[in-house]
This record gives sequence, C-alpha cells and structure tokens, in this order.
Amino acid sequence: MILCFGASWPFNVYKSFRARTAKGKSLLFLILIDLGYIAGIAAKLMNPVYMAEIGEKWYVLFFYFLNFAMVAADIVLYVRNKRLDRLAGI
Repeated sequence: MILCFGASWPFNVYKSFRARTAKGKSLLFLILIDLGYIAGIAAKLMNPVYMAEIGEKWYVLFFYFLNFAMVAADIVLYVRNKRLDRLAGI
C-alpha cells in the first residue's frame, strides 16, 4: 500500500504544478492524508519491536516520510493554485 501511494504522489504533485488551479482538489483531504502519515510515523517510532529492528527496516519509515513530503508539497501547490484562482477571478 505504502509503495503504491508513494508511486502515485509524484504524478499528483506534477499534475497540480502544471494545472495551476485548485479546482477538483480538497485541502481537507490532503491534510487528512498527511495526518495519517504522521500517525503512521508516530506508530512506528513508538513501537519497541520496530525500533529494535530499525537497522533492518529503516526503509519503511523512509517511505512514510517520503509520502508525507509529497503530500505536503501538494498542499503547498494547493495554496499557490488557490491564490492563482483568486487572481484569475475563478
């Protein structure tokens, strides 16, 4: 699941960058997704079994952080695109 989400977010960020509009986007949805990644990261960091084996399973946290960063970038683009929409009178 985390790999599929990770593969799709860069495409979504690129599409948001090129579209230059916030139409069809939901800020609440993006924030909830990022909160989910924060919860996943926190769960891993608080799991003593995972932390004992982090040397072998570091990549799991890496993908959580990478996906969080992609969604955060999409949030930044949403704010930019919303401003562009406002300037264009949309």
